Amino acid sequence: MEIYRELAGLRAALAAARASGREVALVPTMGALHAGHIALVEAARRPGTTLVASIFVNPRQFGAGEDLSRYPRKETSDIAMLSEAGCDLLWLPPVEQMYPDGFATNVSVGGVSEGLDGAARPGHFDGVATVVAKLFNQVRPTRAYFGEKDFQQLAVVRRMVADLDFDVEITGVPTQREDDGLALSSRNVYLSPEERQRAVALPRALGIAARAIRGGTDPAKALDDATAALTAAGFEVDYVALVDAETLSPEPAAGRRRQLLAAARLGNTRLIDNLAVDAG
Repeated sequence: MEIYRELAGLRAALAAARASGREVALVPTMGALHAGHIALVEAARRPGTTLVASIFVNPRQFGAGEDLSRYPRKETSDIAMLSEAGCDLLWLPPVEQMYPDGFATNVSVGGVSEGLDGAARPGHFDGVATVVAKLFNQVRPTRAYFGEKDFQQLAVVRRMVADLDFDVEITGVPTQREDDGLALSSRNVYLSPEERQRAVALPRALGIAARAIRGGTDPAKALDDATAALTAAGFEVDYVALVDAETLSPEPAAGRRRQLLAAARLGNTRLIDNLAVDAG
């Protein structure tokens, strides 16, 4: 696996790949890799494709008081995991490469970025959209892969791609989970052993709510019950919401697919998860 930290080298390598007739696939990450990230790599790996992973802990998507300084950084083990998984090229830019002196551009996506994490973390999705737009311009992938665990982020990226005419196919990869159902996340390492045991209440609450809604329970009651279950488990709940799976509208129209989304804090760790209510 080739590793690049400067844009000129990255572009030269990718130009050579395209000249030989290869497509380019991108898996953007912030490092601290786990099996969920490797699932993205496996989904992206195809014959005739140069597979690029990026690692960049993006300061613009962290708000004041969030965990930028303590976000886990594991460059050596991340490189080993990506190489073993079959990545061809790793884009590992420093902050000054992504945001040089004088950087003044912000990409903001309305609609799907509002509410939910957009309300709980002001400016977060501007940071996401800005860095993903830069990555798309730097790598110029044919395809890019994002985890469905970050469901609102995926919706923001899809909206940005459609609105700005990026010539890239966006693929969402299903959430990868531990045996007890907890969604894999780089932030799970923050959980104490006792918190880790209680954390499974999050996917369980969503699963119970989804089954109740499918069975005809009033959605408002199902959401209230899920919130109560999380509170009883020691979570501080940011939101539990039922939304349109595409637009993230809080009032899905009849016949539209629905998604349950939740965010809650357990101790100092903020966890998110989501679950489809309807098939399709």
